[in-house]
Amino acid sequence: MAEPTQDFRSPLSRAKGMGASKHAVPHWWLQRVTAVALAILLPLFVASLLANMLSPDVGEVANWFDSPLHSLLVVLLLVAIFWHAKLGFQVVIEDYVKCPVAKFALLIANNFVAFVAAALGIMAVLSMHFIDINSFGA
Repeated sequence: MAEPTQDFRSPLSRAKGMGASKHAVPHWWLQRVTAVALAILLPLFVASLLANMLSPDVGEVANWFDSPLHSLLVVLLLVAIFWHAKLGFQVVIEDYVKCPVAKFALLIANNFVAFVAAALGIMAVLSMHFIDINSFGA
């Protein structure tokens, strides 16, 4: 004979929970916020890329990165790209990797790769912003 459950909540009450992990809603919102940031920043970057950075003149590209606004927008783009990618890969790993050891290792690697790639990109942008490239040609 089956043991009756002691959960007296209604089905709606049980459905309002965030699931077993208790972090699904913030994760979902972060994924959407980074997607909106990418939808705004990526077209701006592509337009700037086509307008300024495809120039064979290195000085023109250096002058573009010399602007604090341009450098800040590229840094924000890098943060949004790698955070969004990290969240997406995390969902794929959690959903499709069944071995707990492999899942844990891949989640750690996912965090590490996203952090290191974002840090390297930000360091590159900041070095282009703070180093006077025009003085090297003289």
